[in-house]
Amino acid sequence: MSSDLERENAKLRKINKVLIDRVERSMDFQGNAFSLFQTAIVLEGRVRDRTSELELTLRELAKSNRALSLAKEEAETAEMRLMAAIESTSEGFVLFDADDRLVMCNSKYREFWPGLTEIIRPGVPFSDLAERAHILRLFDEGSEGLVSTLQRRLLNHHHPEELFILKLADGRWLQIRERATADGGSVAIYTDITAIKLAERRQRERELAAKSAILGATFDNISQGIAVVDDQGRLLAWNERFLSLLNIDADELSEGKPLRDIGHLPSVRPLLVHGGIEGGVCVEQMGDDGRVLEIQLNSLPEGGLVATYTDITERKAAEWALRDSEQRIRLITDALPALIAYVDAGQRYRFTNKPYEQWFGRPRTEINGRHMRTVLGDKLYEDRRPYVEAVLAGQLVTFEITLPKVRGEIEFALATYVPHHGADGEVLGFIALIQDITERKKSAVQLREAKENLERRVAERTVELTTVNSKLQQEVEERRQAEEALLIAKAEAEAANMSKTKFIAAASHDLLQPLNAARIFTQALSETRIVGRNRGYVENVGRALESVEELLTALLDISKLDSGSQVPQLADFMLDDMMANLAKETLPQAAARGLDLRWVKCGVAVRSDPLLVRRILRNFLSNAMRYTPKGRILMGCRRTPHGVAVQVWDSGIGIPEDKLTEVFEEFRRLAQDGHGRDGGIGLGLAIVQRIARRLGHEIQVRSALGEGSMFGVVLPLGDQGKARERQSAAKVSLGLPDGADKLAGSWLLVVENDAAEREGMQALLEGWRCRVLTASGVGQALDRLAAAEVGPPQVVVADYHLDDDRTGVQAVVEIRQRLGCEMPAVFLTADRSDEVLAEVKAIGGHLLNKPLKPARLRSLLGHLLT
Repeated sequence: MSSDLERENAKLRKINKVLIDRVERSMDFQGNAFSLFQTAIVLEGRVRDRTSELELTLRELAKSNRALSLAKEEAETAEMRLMAAIESTSEGFVLFDADDRLVMCNSKYREFWPGLTEIIRPGVPFSDLAERAHILRLFDEGSEGLVSTLQRRLLNHHHPEELFILKLADGRWLQIRERATADGGSVAIYTDITAIKLAERRQRERELAAKSAILGATFDNISQGIAVVDDQGRLLAWNERFLSLLNIDADELSEGKPLRDIGHLPSVRPLLVHGGIEGGVCVEQMGDDGRVLEIQLNSLPEGGLVATYTDITERKAAEWALRDSEQRIRLITDALPALIAYVDAGQRYRFTNKPYEQWFGRPRTEINGRHMRTVLGDKLYEDRRPYVEAVLAGQLVTFEITLPKVRGEIEFALATYVPHHGADGEVLGFIALIQDITERKKSAVQLREAKENLERRVAERTVELTTVNSKLQQEVEERRQAEEALLIAKAEAEAANMSKTKFIAAASHDLLQPLNAARIFTQALSETRIVGRNRGYVENVGRALESVEELLTALLDISKLDSGSQVPQLADFMLDDMMANLAKETLPQAAARGLDLRWVKCGVAVRSDPLLVRRILRNFLSNAMRYTPKGRILMGCRRTPHGVAVQVWDSGIGIPEDKLTEVFEEFRRLAQDGHGRDGGIGLGLAIVQRIARRLGHEIQVRSALGEGSMFGVVLPLGDQGKARERQSAAKVSLGLPDGADKLAGSWLLVVENDAAEREGMQALLEGWRCRVLTASGVGQALDRLAAAEVGPPQVVVADYHLDDDRTGVQAVVEIRQRLGCEMPAVFLTADRSDEVLAEVKAIGGHLLNKPLKPARLRSLLGHLLT
C-alpha cells in the first residue's frame, strides 16, 4: 500500500512541474501580462487543490505505514512465541517444505542426532540427513541390517501412514509421528519412548517369572502324583501328591536316589518292571488301604520315564455301582414277557434277556458276542437282514415274523428294532424288542373263519329261502344270532386291545422306577472326576437311558390317552405367552441346526388344556426342525369359522400326498431327518392325534414333497378377561432360580424304600455338597434324626410310594407333626395321575415325575432353600 502512495505522489509532482513549465513558456512567447495573471490564478488554484490532495494522501500513507509496522511487530511476536513453544516442548519437532528440505526444527530434534549438528540447517534435504545418520551408524543395526532400517525410514517418510518406531544405536527408542502439510511438505514429532520400552521389557520378565512360579505351584498342587526317573533308574523329581498317594515321608527320598532302594513299595514296582518301555503303559493297582491307583508310565525322549499316579477309587466304585445297576436292569428285563436283545453295529449280540435265551434254549454265554447269522441260522437271519440293514442305517423298523414252533411256544411275533445313536449321530447298534402276538393272530384267524362260515351259511340260507319260504323266519333268527356272535367277538377283541394298553401302561410305569435309579447314579457319576474314555462311556450310558426314557414315556402317554385316564384341565389362556415360551426354548436348537425360526404374535385367548396344547405345538416344532435341512420355520395363528388355528410351517423335505395319514401311525417315519440323523421314535404325531381326539380339536396338515409342510391345530376361542387374570397370576412365579450355590452345606432328609434309589439319591445330593440323612420309612427317619441330634431338616425329599401301602405324603405329615416343624417337601413318583398331584398340593408340597431330571431337582431345592 505504501508503494502505491509513493507512485501517486511522484505522479502529482510530475504534473505540477509540467504545469509550471507551460506557464513559463507562455509568458516568454506571448508577453501578455493579463493573460499571465489569469493563468497564474488558475495555476495557483490547481496547485492548491493538488497540494491538499497530496497532503491527504501523505496522511493516509503515514497511517498505512503505522499499520504495516504494527502488523510486522505482531507477526514477529507470534513467530517468536511459536518458536519458543516448539523449543520448550519435550519432543523433537521438524518441518520440511514441498521440496523435502528442512525449514525449521527445535533443539530437542538436534539432541536426538549427535554428529549431525553441523548439517542440520535450513535447506538441507531429508535424504541427506538420513544417509548421514546411516553413515555415522546412529541406527541400531538389529536383525534387519542398516540398509533395511534406512530404507524403511525413507519409505515411511514419503508415505507417512502410521507410527514409526526406531531404535538408535545408543539404546534409545524413538516414536515418529509424521504427517503431510497442506503445501506438500511434511511435519514430524519425535518422542523418546525408551522408558516405555524398558518398562515393557521389565513387565515381560515379571510375567515370565510369574508363569514359572505358577508352573511350579501347579506341579506341586496337581491332583495327580508325578515322578520323573532317568534312564539309570534314579529318581529325579516328584511332587507332594506322589508322596501322599504312596504314603512316603519326604525324608526317605532325595534327588538321584535309585528306585531299587524303595522297590519294596507295591506302587513303585511297576516302575522297575517297565523301566525300558517305549511309548506308554497303564497299570491299575489296589493298595492295602483299599485305594485304587492308576499308574501311567510314559518314556522320555532322551531316556527315562514319567510316572503319573491317579486315585481312581471313586471311579472304580462308580463302575461297580454301574455293574450293580446293570444287574438290576437285567432283573427287570428278565421279568418282562417279551424277547429283548441289544445288537452292536457289527451285528453281534451284546445283551439278551431271559425269555430270549429260553426261546433259543441256550445260555447267554453261547449267544452274546456272536454274530446274528451264527445264532439265528441262515434261514432266520436272511429273513431279518433287510430290517437289520435298515435299523443300522438309522431307521426304526417294525415288522411281523413267524417263528419255528420247535424253538418255543411263540409262533407269531411283532419285532421292533430301535437304533442306538452315539453323540456324533453314528449308529452304535440297536435294541430288538419281540412281542408275542400268537393269540392275537389266532383270534384274527378265528374271526376270519367265523366270518367266512357266516357268509357261507347266509348263502346257503338264501338258496333255501327261494325254495322253502316257510323257513324264512327261522333263517332270519339264525342270521341275527350270528351277527350277535360277531359283535361279541368284536367286543372281546376290543377288550383284549384295552388289556394290552393297560399292560403297556403298567409295564412302562414299573420300568420308570429302576430307570430313575440308573439316571440318578449316572448323573452322580458324571459330576465326579472322570477323564478319557470313561467319561465317554458314562455319557453313552446317559444317552442310552434317555432313549429308553423317551420310549417308555411315549408309551405311557399313549396308554393313558387310549385308556381315557387323562382328564383334560380346561382353562382360558393367551396364545401369545405359550407361543413366545415355545419359540424361546426352541431357538437354540434351531440355531444349532442352521435354521431361521420365527413366530408371529397373536393376541387371542383360547379355551383348552394348556399343557396338552403345548405338547401338540412342541411336537409340531420338533418335527419341523427334524425334517428341515435348511431354510426357515414359521409359527403363527389364523382365524377360522370354528376358532383360531395355530400353525407351524416349514421349508423341509415335505410328505407325499398319499402318505399324509400314515405319519400319525405309531412308529411310522417316512424318511430320515433332514440333518442326516434320526432323533425320534415315530410316536410324536401319534400322541398329537390322540391328544387332539381327547380334546375334540381338529388337526390340520398340508404338505408338498420337496417344498415343506404345515401342521396345525384348531382351538376354540376363550374368555379374554379370564385369560388376562390367569396370565397375571402366572407372572408371580415365572420359574425357579438356579440353586447351585445355595445347596452347599444344606441339611436334607431322603425317605425312599428302594435301596438302589436311596443310595443313588444320597450320592447325587452329596455330590452337590449337601448333608444327607436317608431312611426307608417314617420310623427309621425319626430314629436317625434323633440319633444324629441335628434338628429338623431344611427339606424332605420323599418317594410317593413307600412300603406297607403308605405314601410319602403320609410320611411327611407324620414327620412334621412329630418334629413340630412345617419344613418344605419334594415328592418323587412315576405316577402321573391328577389325584397324586392334588394330594401333594394339598399339603403344600412339590411334585417331580420319574425318571428324575437332576437339574430340575437342583433348581427346585435352591428355590426352597432361598
